Amino acid sequence: MVQTTDPNVQLRNDVKKLGNILGEVLKKHGGEELFQLVEDIREKSKGLREEFDEATYDELMGEITKLESPLRQNVIRAFSIYFHLVNIAEQNHRIRRSKEYRLHKDELVQSNSIESAIHTLKDDNHSEEVIQQILDDLSIELIMTAHPTEATKRTVLEIQKRISTILQKLDNPYQPHKKRRNLEESLENEVTALWQTDELRHRKPTVIDEVKNGLYYFDQTLFDVLPAVHQELEDQLNEYFPSKEWKVPNFLHFGSWIGGDRDGNPFVTPDVTWQTLKLQRELAIKKYDEALVELMKRFSHSTSRVEIDADFIQNVEEEEKHFLTKKDMWPLEHEVYRRKFAVILKRLRQVGKGSKSAYDHSEELLQDLLLIKENAYKHQLPGTNLKKLNKLIRQVELFGFHLATLDVRNHSGEHETAIAELLKVVQIEDDYASLSEKKKQKVLEKVLKDPRPLMLMNEKYSDETTEIFDVFKLIEQAHREFGKRSIEVYLVSMTQSSSDLLEVLVLAKEAGIYRVHVDGTVESNLHVAPLLETIDDLIAGPEIMKTLFDMEVYRNHITVRGDHQEIMLGYSDGSKDGGTLTANWKLFKAQQEIHDIARDYDIGLKFFHGRGGSLGRGGGPLNRSIVSQPVETLRDGVKITEQGEVLSSRYLLGDIAFRNLEQAASALVQATSKLHSSQQTDLKPEWEEAMEEISEHALKKYQSLVFGDKDFLTYFRQTTPLNELRELNIGSRPMARKNSDKFENLRAIPWVFAWTQCRQMLPAWYAAGAGLAAFANKGEKEVELLQEMYEKWPFFESTINNLQMALMKADLKTARHYVELVEDEKIGSRIFGEITNEFDTTREMILKIAKQQELLDHVPNIQGSVHLRNPYVDPMNFLQVDLIKKLRETAEEDHSEEILTDVLLTISGVAAGLLNTG
Repeated sequence: MVQTTDPNVQLRNDVKKLGNILGEVLKKHGGEELFQLVEDIREKSKGLREEFDEATYDELMGEITKLESPLRQNVIRAFSIYFHLVNIAEQNHRIRRSKEYRLHKDELVQSNSIESAIHTLKDDNHSEEVIQQILDDLSIELIMTAHPTEATKRTVLEIQKRISTILQKLDNPYQPHKKRRNLEESLENEVTALWQTDELRHRKPTVIDEVKNGLYYFDQTLFDVLPAVHQELEDQLNEYFPSKEWKVPNFLHFGSWIGGDRDGNPFVTPDVTWQTLKLQRELAIKKYDEALVELMKRFSHSTSRVEIDADFIQNVEEEEKHFLTKKDMWPLEHEVYRRKFAVILKRLRQVGKGSKSAYDHSEELLQDLLLIKENAYKHQLPGTNLKKLNKLIRQVELFGFHLATLDVRNHSGEHETAIAELLKVVQIEDDYASLSEKKKQKVLEKVLKDPRPLMLMNEKYSDETTEIFDVFKLIEQAHREFGKRSIEVYLVSMTQSSSDLLEVLVLAKEAGIYRVHVDGTVESNLHVAPLLETIDDLIAGPEIMKTLFDMEVYRNHITVRGDHQEIMLGYSDGSKDGGTLTANWKLFKAQQEIHDIARDYDIGLKFFHGRGGSLGRGGGPLNRSIVSQPVETLRDGVKITEQGEVLSSRYLLGDIAFRNLEQAASALVQATSKLHSSQQTDLKPEWEEAMEEISEHALKKYQSLVFGDKDFLTYFRQTTPLNELRELNIGSRPMARKNSDKFENLRAIPWVFAWTQCRQMLPAWYAAGAGLAAFANKGEKEVELLQEMYEKWPFFESTINNLQMALMKADLKTARHYVELVEDEKIGSRIFGEITNEFDTTREMILKIAKQQELLDHVPNIQGSVHLRNPYVDPMNFLQVDLIKKLRETAEEDHSEEILTDVLLTISGVAAGLLNTG
């Protein structure tokens, strides 16, 4: 492959170019004083990173503490915008490198590409029949969530997208000089616009705002990128295995929680969910309309030039009479395809308007498109692929009229309260909530076997019970209005027992989503999925599911749902509850055990991984998260959350979106192929035994600090900007369940976000070192075993590599400044000392296991990026500490709006610099 000796020289050129433009903007809008001040702070911070000098440090701190707004705010914004520009440059470089691979395809296959996956299948001598089985096993569902972690406003994202587009155009060496100059001017204008745009939201977004933000990615990239990924897989199969005509199944889907996730968000009402479904349908229809208008232009074929089946022409004539008025008809009789498209467009445009001419469901639209395809291929040249028509057919198959399947989620306690009231009113059980688990199960089983409803028509129920029931009525209505794919899964947060799922089935029965007929036959139109979150719930999970599978009433529900059970695994609360290493191991074990149980009952499982974007909540690259799962669990597909903070970095730009999804598809193809290979590596018992031991030590270490140290919560609340985060309007959902200050009610997102801001990153690594060291210190044999696990076990490799990233992004020298915010110096010093010791232990163990000199030696590009960013994040952290001190020195009612705004700007800036929020 043709390449310069330094693969990152173009990246550095882009960063320099954008940095220079920002410098000119600073001079223009803040004067030479602002520019020189920013440069001085930048140079001093960079110098301190290279070699600490106390005099320089004191000078820098003096400059920062003396700053006052508006100059201080401009300094903060200068660094923050610089990070946004670096992020754009890095994404552009990723696109550039991917294009270089495609340009030099014959010389080198890009790693983690779909081509590399198909190349491997060929090298492994898989037969075409086995490859088809692998394809049929593929299933990836990515679920957008509105978790409050996207700190960047939509307006700012749009500017960033325009800057990226300009950089890509400037990469073209054949741009005429005048065009290049115009592009340079546009780049300057966009950076100026970025500076002149207010980056903070002045109100919390509503749920519908969040819905529209999610739909933006479907509109801008996903509607086109998803079919492109499928087409790429089909193209590569045809190239490597040309003797077979391949048809790739629809294995890659996007769903959403936005507008359906009720857990802890009082603003997600049934009405909001209904509005969400309508907005999704409107976008799908708009996109189809645009594609059909374009196809209509292209299908100008005339019956005077080509022979078209008489049956097709007759079909068009009959539909014109039935659906069109004279003015709706295509005027040229011989252009029969255009006449058909006129019918399709009329019927499509009536969807959702109560018209009898509208399509009832998307399958009718699909059949019309397939009819056109079937006829058009009869008069095409051999081997011709009508790609635009095929693309639209794929889009209709993928998106239907619902666009994205909406999951509904609610807390188990809400269902129990509603069921208790229903049972009390009909005098079945006076105090259901106080019953033992066994008795609850018996009561619910009896209700589920009885065809009669529980709810009395004229009885008045509490507002809470009425609201819960309205949700289930909405789901039943959504199935009729938008199709059954619109809402397929009901998720039960904090599932702790089998009755938690049976309660949902009872409520579904009351709404007619689940039915028991008098002859005993069952209908069920909704999957009920437990969400196992805490360490205790993950341990209990296998027994919960076995109990359900043993129940006739639940087994009947599973049977009519295609012998399929979905189970969601929560990464955030498990990590908050027991530390990242223990949580990840318990998640892995729960999958293995539940999978084995389901296999015995001949039930297919789909695990839904509730991973966050940040490392402290199970984050990391999408493809790595797939290959790190127990391989046997992938046969029935994989489902993963794509949370707020990663949407812009992964799906704002079409090329980046394609690359992320391609990597995920490639990983799944290669992982699934192992299920059909005799070379599959078995998980060694000694590896599992080692992890069990390591996990026990890590859990003890983690909980001794987080739950065992009486001063820990004081340290956490005072050393992090937790309270200040409440003012950052980045999500509709409250930061804590029940708006409580108790640790157990604090959501994992602000927990992680706060630790990230103060650079301690504690949720992403703490206690891992203690666990690993306790095992390794037994002897050299144990160290060698850990090294073998890293080399040969994808789960352990991914765990260690995520720890490397967390340690690299953490910075305890900077974190030390936040310890000054702890009112009791002894508490601050003692707990920070424990954290520092554990950091050193963890770092030492990671380097020994990975056989590296420095963290991230295995990914020098990422290592370089973190090194590049750190000196520029430091000033933001220093400013943040100083501002929080000033803010906390005054009573809340006397808080200066100016200082609070500046604190929030530093939070946004640090998030941009570290590429992480919560």
